[in-house]
Amino acid sequence: MALNALERKSVAALAAIYATRMLGLFLLLPVLALYARKLPDYSPALLGLTMGAYGLAQVLLQIPFGRWSDRRGRKPLITLGLLVYAAGSLLGAMAHSLVALLAARAVQGAGAVSAPVMALLADLTRTQVRTRAMAFIGISIGLSFVAALVLAPALDSVIGVRGIFVVVLVMALVGILLLHFAVPAEPLRSAASAPSRHENLLGVLRQRPLRPLYFGVFVLHFLMTAMFLAVPQVLVGHLGIAAEHHWAVYLGVFVASLAGTVPLILGTERGHFDRSAFVLSVGLLAVSQTLLALGQGHRWAVLAALAVFFAAFNYLEARLPSLLTTAASAQDRGAALGMFATCQFLGAFAGGALGGLLLGHYGLSGVFWGAAVLALVWSIAASLQAAPRRTAP
Repeated sequence: MALNALERKSVAALAAIYATRMLGLFLLLPVLALYARKLPDYSPALLGLTMGAYGLAQVLLQIPFGRWSDRRGRKPLITLGLLVYAAGSLLGAMAHSLVALLAARAVQGAGAVSAPVMALLADLTRTQVRTRAMAFIGISIGLSFVAALVLAPALDSVIGVRGIFVVVLVMALVGILLLHFAVPAEPLRSAASAPSRHENLLGVLRQRPLRPLYFGVFVLHFLMTAMFLAVPQVLVGHLGIAAEHHWAVYLGVFVASLAGTVPLILGTERGHFDRSAFVLSVGLLAVSQTLLALGQGHRWAVLAALAVFFAAFNYLEARLPSLLTTAASAQDRGAALGMFATCQFLGAFAGGALGGLLLGHYGLSGVFWGAAVLALVWSIAASLQAAPRRTAP
């Protein structure tokens, strides 16, 4: 079933907003680990906290933003979040130390708009096309990921890390304009659709079908953040690829990864191998981290590992929220997505913080092996769990 005109407009605008906001998480990943080494207050643990600070702030505020959007409307909360995000970007542009960058990333993360954006997308699309709509969001995240990996080294060489924060600030303001001039009006909420005062937070935790999805998104973003503590150093130190050429590596492996992502999405949409595609993609995450741990000194092993990771990451980034929006009740969708986004960014924070500790104590291999073990745990759990039931329109 194809998207109708209203759904196409909604998906395009919201995907653009989500993508610009996600650059706040992604854009510093390829350059921060190398940049931080030049700062007088550098340490592996502080670097990990700086990369994870964005996620910690998101953890604290995703559930409140999702809850408030259920009660007050999606657009007002998205606007507020983007303004806070812009303020954090301004602080980053003025930062001169790793500690200051940590504070700026935390303020950026306080603009916790993931849950309201995804809830608004669910409000504006039909269940039959929601996986496709979420896939567009996933693709936009993937494209912002690749854009960050490609552009960050080039931007860093021209305007530096502080200049990158200015670029992100401008994109946040553009997102606000898109929200108010390109996104259709959100549906009116009736009293019957209002979330229960007691159930909209604790209730989404008690719903057993949602718990595996919360765990899954935690692991996915743990792996992404931890991996990019180490990958830039592998490319420079083990493979001899200068930082200004990393964009070509990331672009090439992302394009190659589409050969895996596209069949997974199409097979899921057509109902041919939904469950097996999900379990396979989680297993591929474990494979990618194992390849990086064993083959970090071999160019083709690293490239293959990155392509496998991107293929699985892009599919799961689309599939997990799609499963959540159909399994959660309609009146608690914003709160459920708030919990989902909380787990997502808790994973990003934990990946940065624990990845930094692993890097400091066990080196690059320790980061990859730690990520591989966690991915393997998720793979086993995914193969044993039942598929979430569809309960929401």
